Amino acid sequence: MPTRRPLPILEQHRATGGHPPKEKCGVFGVWGHPRGAHLCYLGLYAQQHRGQESAGIAVSDGARLSGHTGMGLVAEVFAAPTLTALDAHGGRGAIGHNRYSTAGGSVACNAQPLLERYVGGQVAIAHNGNLINAEALRAKFEQAGHLFHTTSDTEVIIHLLAAPQSQRTADPLAAALRHLQGAFSLTLLFPDRLEAARDPWGWRPLSIGRLPTGQYVLASETVALDVVGAKFQRDVEPGEIVTVSDHGLTSRRFAEPSHRLAHCVFEHVYFANPASVVFGQNVQSSRELLGEALAREAPANADCVAPMPDSGRSAALGYARVSGIPYREAIVPNRYVGRTFIKPSQDQRQAAVRLKLNIIDELVRGKRLVVVDDSIVRGTTTKVKMDQLREAGAKEIHLRISCPPIRHPCYFGVDFARKSELVANDKSIDQIREYLGVDSLHYLSLGGLLGCMNLPTQHYCTACFSGEYRLDPDHPVTEHVIEPEQMKIFEA
Repeated sequence: MPTRRPLPILEQHRATGGHPPKEKCGVFGVWGHPRGAHLCYLGLYAQQHRGQESAGIAVSDGARLSGHTGMGLVAEVFAAPTLTALDAHGGRGAIGHNRYSTAGGSVACNAQPLLERYVGGQVAIAHNGNLINAEALRAKFEQAGHLFHTTSDTEVIIHLLAAPQSQRTADPLAAALRHLQGAFSLTLLFPDRLEAARDPWGWRPLSIGRLPTGQYVLASETVALDVVGAKFQRDVEPGEIVTVSDHGLTSRRFAEPSHRLAHCVFEHVYFANPASVVFGQNVQSSRELLGEALAREAPANADCVAPMPDSGRSAALGYARVSGIPYREAIVPNRYVGRTFIKPSQDQRQAAVRLKLNIIDELVRGKRLVVVDDSIVRGTTTKVKMDQLREAGAKEIHLRISCPPIRHPCYFGVDFARKSELVANDKSIDQIREYLGVDSLHYLSLGGLLGCMNLPTQHYCTACFSGEYRLDPDHPVTEHVIEPEQMKIFEA
């Protein structure tokens, strides 16, 4: 059973409580660079869109780990002296993490990387995804007397790694990962190496890059590789563990890839940076294709196409190109307000919308607008946006959404896990149109969405639209999840 070791640079005051959060985050790692913490800082900054509630970096000097975590944006958590101190305590390897959570999970104890000491030594872990069997695993560990220090699903991975049955195997990490059910793209830092792993379904992206000086870099999105000057090599494959050490890069499998991969198509719809290549496809290009498909499916008579910043911009470009309607930036974002979708409370989301968007009255007043947005989740913030356009004098608003209606919860890492929160769950398209106060509303069809993707359609997870889940979230299991083997973690 692991015991908590306080991070030496920043004493953590950990609080527990609440429900295990459903996370969607960004990870970064590098081995062999003398300024690994500074490189992690840049990599996390490039992936700030993936999480704005907390950030952290852990480093290795080859013999021991240390780290720093905090609540807030990367630039708020890491001042220059902190990064210098981390590099002074490191010099061999580093991993970093950006995080966001659901309501109730935004507490300091859940900031990552989690740094623990167990029978195998020290380990720091950073996780992008969500484990649907984390609660069941945690309950069994607690019944066996284990103590937990966070409310995060990530901590169960450390307990699995520390379990005697895992430690007796030739590959304890592989043994631990075989018990996980759900989405996980992981970076793990040990004193002598950096390891990365990706679940067999491939839900979340994880890429490998290489610096001009030869060091390997790992990141959730390729935009982070670009920022630090690393050249993309390949993705970590589903079911693969990659080890980076002083001996270079090696690879092994803890599981074969699922026969039906589950790449999250919402990465292309909304979450990823347009400059990134996710699941082998550039995000900007894919979003423009979504807009083109939307224009063919749902034309409109209008004076201009106006994107809803920022993630609706790429689809709006595609819509304008196919429709022939002029593209105008009629809605201007405030760059100093974070994404409203990932604000942890509804009041915060609504207040942020008004701060975030400014309407250019001259481009809106008396005009028929096609407004293109990437998605509607709860609907409340979209309604505020539409009200702003009406107040600015828009004559007609034709709202076009570059994905299908989100009708079902996501259990694999996106923050709309409660069905009651989803406006499309219990409303027809026309009822949503009336609620939003727009003249027409059209969503891109599921076929239209998948037709814009590069890979075979069966390799994308579309559960939030279709309700078809690769794994059953209502019946998670803790034993024999992947590649059944004769090992029971919870034996006495």
